[in-house]
Amino acid sequence: MATTMQPTTGETTKQLVNYRTDGGVAVIEMCDPPANTYTYEMNQQLDAAILRARMENDVYVILLTGAGDKFFSAGANIKMLSSVDPTFKYYFCLHANEMLLRLEHTPKLVIAAINGHCVGGGLEIAMAADIRIARKDAGKIGLPEVNLGVLPGTGGTQRLSRLVGKSKAIELMVTGNTFSFEEAQELGIINDIYERDGFMENMMEYAKQFCPPNKAAKAVGRIKRAVQTGWEIPMESALAVERENQQILFQSEDAKEGLAAYVEKRPAVFKAK
Repeated sequence: MATTMQPTTGETTKQLVNYRTDGGVAVIEMCDPPANTYTYEMNQQLDAAILRARMENDVYVILLTGAGDKFFSAGANIKMLSSVDPTFKYYFCLHANEMLLRLEHTPKLVIAAINGHCVGGGLEIAMAADIRIARKDAGKIGLPEVNLGVLPGTGGTQRLSRLVGKSKAIELMVTGNTFSFEEAQELGIINDIYERDGFMENMMEYAKQFCPPNKAAKAVGRIKRAVQTGWEIPMESALAVERENQQILFQSEDAKEGLAAYVEKRPAVFKAK
């Protein structure tokens, strides 16, 4: 069931993020149709939803999407940005950076279900996910901020360059063009493209494969943490991170079950313990 993420200020605000769980998957939906552009208020609710999914023990995968069938998100709300001073804009971007880092640091798999156009800050959100799957022929993707006289300021310059390399990332950002999901897949920005019909149903099926009893969800989360942390540090330190995560898994019930199932030639039944 969808619930409202309440503001922290005590003021009543519009519901901008929907949250529900289904079979171990937390579905977080940005909800300000038609373009699902984000304001500080939406980001507060999105941040709260991320933390909620992180802390709920029966959530193993986070599925991030946009309301409707036209936009995943068109990024920051331009009307909001044009009405605030530079100091507010700076802290707005800082909070968005912190929020997306929380998404990356959460040891649970995050999947972006890109159901429509995914441009500007919408792509910056999607790039903080671990896996990105788009709906066929549902829209365009890109970072066109240069056309507004600014840069992709909520992680775009850094995450895109890590996905496609420095030179290609610079080219994509300075031209400011948007492009198809197929081209994005060729570049490595999109992992896969699903058919339009039944898109969210298929996304849920995909996400649930990483939940117990199908997969050792704790191992899935620790693989993510080893990669996300290790990518940014020297190899020797990264290997230490890998060993520490492996040691945690060696002590888990799921590791014992996985090894026993292999020896006994039977399917493993994982419990995320």
